[in-house]
Amino acid sequence: MKFLKFLGFDPEKHNVRTEIIAGLTTFLTMAYILAVNPNIFDALGGEMSKSNGAVFTATAIAAVIGTLAMAFIAKKPFALAPGMGLNAFFVYTVCLVMGHSWQFALTAVFIEGIIFIILTVTNVRKWIVDAIPISLKHAIGAGIGLFIAFIGFQNAGIVVNSDATLVTLGLKLHDASGAAFINGTALLGIIGLVVSCTLVMLHVRGGILWGILATTFIGMLPIYNVLGADGEVIRVSLTTFGGVVSTPPSISGIAFQFTWSELATSKGIVDMIVVVFTFLFIDMFDTMGTLIGVSEKAGFVDEEGNVDGINQCFLADSIGTICGAALGTSTTTTYVESAAGVGAGGRTGLTAFSAACCFALALFLAPLFLAIPPAATAPSLVIVGMMMMQPVTKINWLDYRDSIPAFITLVVMPFAYSISDGILIGMISYVVLNACCGRFSKITPTMWVLAILFILRYIFI
Repeated sequence: MKFLKFLGFDPEKHNVRTEIIAGLTTFLTMAYILAVNPNIFDALGGEMSKSNGAVFTATAIAAVIGTLAMAFIAKKPFALAPGMGLNAFFVYTVCLVMGHSWQFALTAVFIEGIIFIILTVTNVRKWIVDAIPISLKHAIGAGIGLFIAFIGFQNAGIVVNSDATLVTLGLKLHDASGAAFINGTALLGIIGLVVSCTLVMLHVRGGILWGILATTFIGMLPIYNVLGADGEVIRVSLTTFGGVVSTPPSISGIAFQFTWSELATSKGIVDMIVVVFTFLFIDMFDTMGTLIGVSEKAGFVDEEGNVDGINQCFLADSIGTICGAALGTSTTTTYVESAAGVGAGGRTGLTAFSAACCFALALFLAPLFLAIPPAATAPSLVIVGMMMMQPVTKINWLDYRDSIPAFITLVVMPFAYSISDGILIGMISYVVLNACCGRFSKITPTMWVLAILFILRYIFI
């Protein structure tokens, strides 16, 4: 029983069987990241390609380390893994849009983790979090949900780029002759969305994961239309199945691949500051929103919205981030799916410990997870995005001085394709609009400082 005490377990209040089942439940609801993360990083190719398998291994090990840190340090029933939204920012913004190497991005994540530990042990991180208005806290989580759902629709090919309207439905494509045909990737994505949503609505435990697996097997049917290299329509299967169990793929090509040479120039230093700064705020408010939301469900939050033991949770999150960067993946963060385990009765670190053991076992199922196509994981992004919308019900929409800045925060994220811009612009709008209304008492000194820094960031960076 000494071991259980290290996990915050009290035999008079808690039940071992309940905690273990809660850990398994949490794992089943978030195991999709083992399939989704390699699919997202596949856009970078090379060592980061899905076929290489390294990102899968890094994702699983980062989840194990981060979740164990949460179990023993914070003693909370929360699980960690490379974060949704954060991995998208890493790949699509830092690497593909800004043009930096993935080594540069990993270095930024590593630096971010070190800074987070410093901010946590000095209580600065908690001080910043406590200064943020509760309405913005609720909006941040919901905005991230919209952003993730949008990425899901894109990955499935249900939404595609359009010169006329920026985005449009991608259910139909045209071959070289101009003839229209059903987009096979989008078709599989829709099938997956129907299957996954049905399982979740029926309260099937691990419904998201089972939906991904079912869609993957459906994707093995050779009935999906895609464009060939010559522009002609060909019919293929979208799943390439190569087994179930194997030795975990090596991470030697992506582990500890930090780059410092790019910091030898002033441009490299400025770019690194910008990227680290953005990672800091995405991770801070992503983690904050998740911790508040799941802690409320678990009964760890007081009437003022303060989370019991939040600094310990932040410390575990920081350790997970540093280790994840060293392994070769994006920022590790607390998962909102931990609410599933909390709903199953998990209240201690034993729940997190059980989830970590499940991730360790999953390391040996690499062929199964790597065979999963993006169209099969896309529905999970949409469903998780929906789950993250729940905090909007706690926003007082009739008080425009709170609801307008919250709404701006929420919608800018998907519209600007940037979590960080949504957070920064939302906080600026809160300070500016409340100041214009003469409600200076609602603006804390910290919010004034942050708003000024954010405005300067947009002017000079």
